[in-house]
Amino acid sequence: MADSPNSQSASRRDFIKTTGAAAVGVGLTSAMAGAVHAAGSETLKVGLVGCGGRGSGAVKDALTADPAAELVAVGDTFADRMGPRIRYLKRNRKYGDRIKVDDDHIFAGFDAYKQVIDSDVDVVLLATPPHFRPAHLAYAIEKGKHVFCEKPVAVDGQGVRSVMETCRQAKEKGLSVVSGLCYRYHEPKRELMKRVHDGAVGEIIALHTSYNTGELWYNRPQPGWSPMETQVRNWLYYTWLSGDLINEQHIHSLDKMAWAMQDEYPVKVSSIGGRIKRTGEEFGHVYDHFCSVYTYADGTKCFSTCRQQSGCTVDINDYIMGTKGTADVMGHRIRGFEVWPKDRKTDMYLKEHEELFAAIRAGEPINDGDYMSKSTLMAIMARESAYSGKDVTWDEAFDIKVPGPSEYVWGSAPEASVRIPGIA
Repeated sequence: MADSPNSQSASRRDFIKTTGAAAVGVGLTSAMAGAVHAAGSETLKVGLVGCGGRGSGAVKDALTADPAAELVAVGDTFADRMGPRIRYLKRNRKYGDRIKVDDDHIFAGFDAYKQVIDSDVDVVLLATPPHFRPAHLAYAIEKGKHVFCEKPVAVDGQGVRSVMETCRQAKEKGLSVVSGLCYRYHEPKRELMKRVHDGAVGEIIALHTSYNTGELWYNRPQPGWSPMETQVRNWLYYTWLSGDLINEQHIHSLDKMAWAMQDEYPVKVSSIGGRIKRTGEEFGHVYDHFCSVYTYADGTKCFSTCRQQSGCTVDINDYIMGTKGTADVMGHRIRGFEVWPKDRKTDMYLKEHEELFAAIRAGEPINDGDYMSKSTLMAIMARESAYSGKDVTWDEAFDIKVPGPSEYVWGSAPEASVRIPGIA
């Protein structure tokens, strides 16, 4: 059984009174770190695993963040995605000349990640569906690569366990692991959270977060697609691939709540959810809405909602309520006062890569492994509570297992049956 997240000897509230938590910064310096690259003077070679929109966005941010970085290897499950993506990246006037992917460094198939990582690369960008993240991350760290790791990091508790162990190994090796939970790299939110941790809202008594938005993309099956190909190309709609919308999308909101609580995590959750609009067979077996109540060891509650239903009110907000006032996280305001001036802007997607590449060059690795793993588990435990209709504790969540395919071949796929609370 995993250790409880709340086993610290000092209580959260005592800790808040005595110190403010650092936001996100460059951490451990290790003599075991890989070769230090002098700033701007030596090429950092980048490999991309996963050529979807998020993958190409990560390439853009990586090459913008470091003018001496080059993309030299690309891999994806599907061969037809890579040519158009590489041509698109090469057309960019700012970094197109640093897209240096030779034909023999374009890899397709379920093992493409190994071929990218085994190439002569320094940094790997992992942007495939979450199911694959634990294995891809483990292989990258085994091979001594620095990693940008998209969120979430797993679809079940066993995957989270794997990622936590991998990130422990990364620390020992002096390798950076930077998370795609980008709000922690957003300067206005860093400033707001610092003030919250310094006591600006007083003692936290409740939190509320929502990610209520519209429906997402769908790829209509084409002649010749096997059931496995149909599911992987539409990975959002299958729990074994995405972890459901609460894991794949709402994790951003849950991570902000974990950040507000200085990475103390709830002891249990009670959730409801279902699918009342996105009910077609083409949408696999995921839900289209969740409502969760997390409970912390001291009784503090976090109220969480998320949905993907078009034609409804969009509400993406977070509130931290304390004995002295309320923090509006997305509005960067506390008790009616702006924390961050509107004329000051920051690109959180770019910032995470700037800090990653700066850390690599300085030999001072960043490791986001703990919070990216545990925020993922927050989503997983709530999903399982809604699926089962039962409360789920933090410790129980580490043992949650989502069955995947017995082998990775273009044939049959895991059964896409909808979970019914209280029954299945």
